Amino acid sequence: MEIPVVKLPDIQADKPQIPINLTRVGVTNVKKLVQITRKDKRPVVLICTFDIFVDLPSHLKGANLSRNFEAVDEVLQKAVNMPVYEIEQLCSDVAQSLLTRHEYATRAEVILKSEYMVKRESPVTKMECQEVVDIFAEAIAMRDDVAQMAVKKLIGAEVVGMTACPCAQEIMRDNARKELKNIGVDEQHIAEFLHRVPMATHNQRGRGIISIEVEGDVYVSLEKIIEIIENSMSSSVFELLKRSDEARVVQTAHNNPKFVEDCVRTMAKNVVKAFEHLPDEAVVTAKQINEESIHRHNAYAERVAKIGDLRLEITPDA
Repeated sequence: MEIPVVKLPDIQADKPQIPINLTRVGVTNVKKLVQITRKDKRPVVLICTFDIFVDLPSHLKGANLSRNFEAVDEVLQKAVNMPVYEIEQLCSDVAQSLLTRHEYATRAEVILKSEYMVKRESPVTKMECQEVVDIFAEAIAMRDDVAQMAVKKLIGAEVVGMTACPCAQEIMRDNARKELKNIGVDEQHIAEFLHRVPMATHNQRGRGIISIEVEGDVYVSLEKIIEIIENSMSSSVFELLKRSDEARVVQTAHNNPKFVEDCVRTMAKNVVKAFEHLPDEAVVTAKQINEESIHRHNAYAERVAKIGDLRLEITPDA
């Protein structure tokens, strides 16, 4: 007996009641395992979360998500089964494949987020520990009328550290100078003491963020980004510390007090220094968020600029 074939209507291809373009239509929170191949190191496996979008023209009711999700999943599966060296390139490959599959779309966007484990050792006892760094990558593929694609890709990281407030420290230094003078300590010894012993101040847990956007086949080292962010704050933080380590971390931070603005400027300077090979059109975003300890609010600073503009602003001896 021949089973009748029922042809169901393609509702997504209908004209919508309100014919306007939609900027992004897609799926979010798609989780995949991605193995990253590293030079001279063993590969690492990341649990990545993807958000995937295409634009939708005004004449289509929907983006065929119920059927095209399988196609999107196939694109991701094919990508993650091949050697992956850069997560931003993975996003770029997926974005271009999406435009190939969605013939009506002119823009595809892929966002990846994950956690990356870095090995650290405590400053004095040299105990090994692991720290978690949030990493992210994005790619936007654009198609013009002649079916040529242009792709922008971005990679970045968010690192936790600590900062010490310079303003409160100067107040405490002035108080210490007065008290030492009141108990008869001479100016020479007061100056020597204040030089040797950092004064108390309030601290913040800082979150530094750097992202770099490039076009074409340009390599951006994620490890360098993480290192730059860590070194921009008053001190790194560690999961495991003994007493001598804790004393060193506190002393390091208080010997290197920084405002939230200082952190962003330090990041910008070190990005220019570390990424000399980047074209002037590469876009750098540096952010710092300090969670205040004596206020309910947080402090925030940000700089977004082409690296060529930063090169002009930052002198070689800055």
